[in-house]
Amino acid sequence: MEQPGILLRRIVDQATPELLKISPESAAIPPQPGKWSPAEIIGHLIDSASNNHGRFLRAQQSEGLTGLPYDQEFWVEQQQYHSANWPELVQFWAAFNRQLARLMDATAEENRTRLRLHHNLDQLAFKTVPANQPVTLLYFMLDYVAHLEHHLTQVLPEYERLLLEYGLFTSNSGI
Repeated sequence: MEQPGILLRRIVDQATPELLKISPESAAIPPQPGKWSPAEIIGHLIDSASNNHGRFLRAQQSEGLTGLPYDQEFWVEQQQYHSANWPELVQFWAAFNRQLARLMDATAEENRTRLRLHHNLDQLAFKTVPANQPVTLLYFMLDYVAHLEHHLTQVLPEYERLLLEYGLFTSNSGI
């Protein structure tokens, strides 16, 4: 299986030029009432990167894998991503995720694969894991990439998920 940092970098490199093809006007318009616009989705992915950056770092200093949840709707609304400069937003998203890829690459294999008995991925993960099942940081990193890809398919309908190529996330075992 490809390492999560390599996989994340490939996704960012593939998606960035496609995102930049979307006009700023189109990026600001939600597909339907009550849904996020492409700009708000990319903003949400920036917020996700921000939160998970700290979680991935702290997990390397801890035996567990816990983090604070955040109010995603509030964060998106408060930051007014719908009116942000679209090319700048996309470039910031890409740069932040390239930094996350560097962090994933720099994380020692023993930290990525160590079983964590104490976690709250039943609350934080995209593909949740019951609190009584052990998890690894590697799972959480790949879960982050799966979450990112999920949202990219909302903005780029033709986007083909790379994680599906690897048969990942066929269960929620957390390992």
